Amino acid sequence: MFGACLVLVISTGLFFFYFQVACQRVLRRRFDREYFLAIVHANRLEFPVVRMTLEEYEAPVDYPRVRMTLKCDYLALTYLLKNAANVNQRYSRDERLLILYFNAISFYLVACHWLRRQEKPAILRLTAILQYFANVVGERVSTIRFGNLTASDYLLNL
Repeated sequence: MFGACLVLVISTGLFFFYFQVACQRVLRRRFDREYFLAIVHANRLEFPVVRMTLEEYEAPVDYPRVRMTLKCDYLALTYLLKNAANVNQRYSRDERLLILYFNAISFYLVACHWLRRQEKPAILRLTAILQYFANVVGERVSTIRFGNLTASDYLLNL
């Protein structure tokens, strides 16, 4: 009985470890340029402001506002991932993996808040995932041309 429980605990731990490593590998992807800026400005997303506030100003976390901001940005970006310049209108394998990772980190953020632990690392991970999503959307949109302008050039000129 003890051996079976030990195997279950170790297997679960290894699963979460490999899940996190796979997600970090996807997030390390480098883009040609910062595509996310056009998407952030065009859709009025707020996750860069949240990241900047936490990294540069060392401000205390306003948990309800930050959580709502990140959730709204997540919903907007997942909609855009599925529908903006996506012929199949499906998520890729990497996108589905990061959606699961975002939800797991969101759950971890709630647990950190309840246990009064440090929330900042979880919030920064969530903003990194949102930046990746915005970069993917921006990269897809930048391939579409409207006359002499790409879609991202058009968005920047608004």
